[in-house]
Amino acid sequence: MNTRYSDKSPLYLRIPGIVGKILILAAASVFTAFPFVWMVVSSLKTKADILNTDIFFPSEPQWGNITGILFNSPIPKYILNSAWVSLVIVALQIVSGAMLAYALVFLKFRTRKILFAIVMATYMLPVAATYIPSYIILANWGILDSFLGLIVSSTVSIFGIFLLRQGFMQIPKGLVEAARMDGASHWRALWEIVCPMTKSSFITFGLMNFIGTYNNYMWPSLITKTSDYFLVSQGLRAFFVRDGAYGTEWALVMAASAVVVIPLLILFAFTQKWFINGIGGETGMKG
Repeated sequence: MNTRYSDKSPLYLRIPGIVGKILILAAASVFTAFPFVWMVVSSLKTKADILNTDIFFPSEPQWGNITGILFNSPIPKYILNSAWVSLVIVALQIVSGAMLAYALVFLKFRTRKILFAIVMATYMLPVAATYIPSYIILANWGILDSFLGLIVSSTVSIFGIFLLRQGFMQIPKGLVEAARMDGASHWRALWEIVCPMTKSSFITFGLMNFIGTYNNYMWPSLITKTSDYFLVSQGLRAFFVRDGAYGTEWALVMAASAVVVIPLLILFAFTQKWFINGIGGETGMKG
């Protein structure tokens, strides 16, 4: 395509477009990153500095805010609770979602389309509508106020089933059929053929659900009352609201919030390539 705006155009004709894109991306980046930067900067301020709107940077960095949160507060414990509960939940969601998605794509049975319609119909239900029946079930099983209750109640992800199904549909069914003819079981075909070819979808699903579970507040706050089982969002609220003095110490609030975000930033830094590929629909297939 030979137009004056194509990549083959002279550089001087493309400079305005390049500059415009850079300015738009820079503006978007500033608006996106500013809340996080403000939070980190505020975590190093005194309470007086935070309330003073005439200054942005701290007059003297208060590193004691960070060390106090790390070594003299229950925040690290809440982070560990959220991290390992989220890992277990995501692992179970990946297994259950992959198996159902595999059945919907590669197994032939009459009610396959009806089953998928039912699964997707449940996704349209407001999450709050499931709280009461889920609470009653967990109460009857005697696993309220426990990590087991948090995990069992989140074993299946409808979003994950849909995302993995979309990825599996990009794989030629002939590959799975050939593996089955060679004696591979469905389980082996799923994890040794389908899974490696849709790695980006799995990582995208795992990362998004891990973040959602890690930051979840409403459901954990309904079924857990003991501080030993608090996740970070509930733990932050309990720490700063119930311990009255901390409720007004905004520097500590910002420091704790910054510490809580660090595991998510590290996780995204190591998985961003696959996450972006998964969002873009890459499944490992070459055209």
